Amino acid sequence: MDVGLTPVKPPENELLIVTGMSGAGRTTAAHALEDLGWYVVEGLPPELITTMIDLISRHPGSMEKLAVVIDVRTRALFSNMLGALEQLKATGVTYRMLFLDSSDELLVRRFEQGRRPHPLQGSGRILDGITAERDLLKEVKAAAEIVLDTTDLNVHGLAKEIIEIFNEDGPVQLRLNVMSFGFKYGVPADANFIADMRFIPNPHWVPELRPFTGQDAAVSEYVLGNEGAGEFIDRYVEAIQPVIEGYRRENKHYANVAVGCTGGKHRSVAVAEELSRRLAQLPNVTVNTIHRDLGRE
Repeated sequence: MDVGLTPVKPPENELLIVTGMSGAGRTTAAHALEDLGWYVVEGLPPELITTMIDLISRHPGSMEKLAVVIDVRTRALFSNMLGALEQLKATGVTYRMLFLDSSDELLVRRFEQGRRPHPLQGSGRILDGITAERDLLKEVKAAAEIVLDTTDLNVHGLAKEIIEIFNEDGPVQLRLNVMSFGFKYGVPADANFIADMRFIPNPHWVPELRPFTGQDAAVSEYVLGNEGAGEFIDRYVEAIQPVIEGYRRENKHYANVAVGCTGGKHRSVAVAEELSRRLAQLPNVTVNTIHRDLGRE
């Protein structure tokens, strides 16, 4: 069955077999499935599927959704794939098969751009390997419930297709890490956005506030009550919303927001806490708050 954007909702405890033409996007599909919470095993020989299922059955609930990526690199073992799947059916295991395909022209171009030989081309041309693989996969493709042609899809488009097909819970959550830090300890190397809170008066110079941190109510009220702090947070949340939507369209599911002050104890901590609270109210966003340098002084 060829599918476009029609959701194919997998049941609980499903085994998904991901296979298809080399260069058609198996790795991209595997990463998209991982983003949806699937446990993905790549390069597993078909004859070991039953062993994998037996192992999982000893730990009920450990993996509700398992995706096994199989390709022709297993060579001789791949020829036994349909037999191994028939054996699965005989033991009562339910599975689906996703087959990724693409045009010969595009596959040739992808291999040429990657400067890699096709796994089946031997001493021949890339196209010879593709032809041999199509012949080998003919029956497998015919047995697949889901056939997805990736000819007109880039990596982002393919990931989006996989997510729309297999996502059961609506739009994918974007995971935001909001991290407070102290500039004197260095800027976080993995920050996507950096906010500098040093424009707010430092509670360090207020004797009764110095021992406390931005997580304490007195410091938080002092920081957030200063002129410009509330306006900054309002505008920052407003400015980041179209970025979040753009990330989701590009299938980017993680972003790090770094909030800094001098030592990472007062201002950055208070603002990071408030930003986290506000950002967590946005749709389809989960927020994790980290205070990197709290306690270093």
